[in-house]
Amino acid sequence: MNFVTLNNGLKMPQLGFGVWQVPDDQATEAVEIALKVGYTSIDTAMIYKNEKGVGRAIAESSVPREELFITTKVWNSDQGYEKTLRAFEESLDRLGLDYIDLYLIHWPTPNFDEYVDTYKALEKLYHDGRVKAIGVCNFEIEHLERILKECEVVPVLNQVECHPYLAQNELKEFCAKHNIFVEAWSPLEQGGEVLQDEVVQKIAASHSKSPAQVVLRWHLQNNTIVIPKSVTPSRIEENFNVFDFELSANEMNEINKLNRNRRKGPNPNDMHVR
Repeated sequence: MNFVTLNNGLKMPQLGFGVWQVPDDQATEAVEIALKVGYTSIDTAMIYKNEKGVGRAIAESSVPREELFITTKVWNSDQGYEKTLRAFEESLDRLGLDYIDLYLIHWPTPNFDEYVDTYKALEKLYHDGRVKAIGVCNFEIEHLERILKECEVVPVLNQVECHPYLAQNELKEFCAKHNIFVEAWSPLEQGGEVLQDEVVQKIAASHSKSPAQVVLRWHLQNNTIVIPKSVTPSRIEENFNVFDFELSANEMNEINKLNRNRRKGPNPNDMHVR
């Protein structure tokens, strides 16, 4: 496992396990498998409705709590200072934990203009020691600029849709300048067209690896934190086995050229669901 050091000194596994769209009962088994394979970073959210399932897997695991890195998120309908603090306690209770390693704002929902107050609630949780680190998801540059201007604690990361067809180069450059990591959700484009891309398939064949492993390796070598999701045991293990090969500079450049700035998910400025 590779680890990155966040801007507050906390170490985080660069490869984690995501549980988006995994039903609560399946989440327990999937996380149990992931922990046995070797993942120690688990990414969930209130809106995924599987925090209890994740918590059951953690409780039943032999992995010590201090070796785990658990992330969850505050949903749009719980934004605002006081509501965020209540939402955090509810997530903590569902997970059955005493603290969260990383707490994130799920979307900026700029039309409601509550993300600054929400982030200030995250700062309180951080200063109170209830969370080890705080950050954001799906924030564009203008949203990050407001956080940096109006809040005290620099987010440790920004979790965004990112894959070879949506490289997020401008956002990555801004985040790097401010010592904010980029974490990729849908790193494999939700198993989409990128895995069928001729360039990716050619590179995969040359390394005797799968296209998914090549794309995950591309993320890792771009200094991106990555959280692939699967409920299939063989794929959970396959996605973990990406530390025994390396892409050449030419191969990295070939994949970099695939960028189309094409999203699978919503544009953050258009996301106003509560």
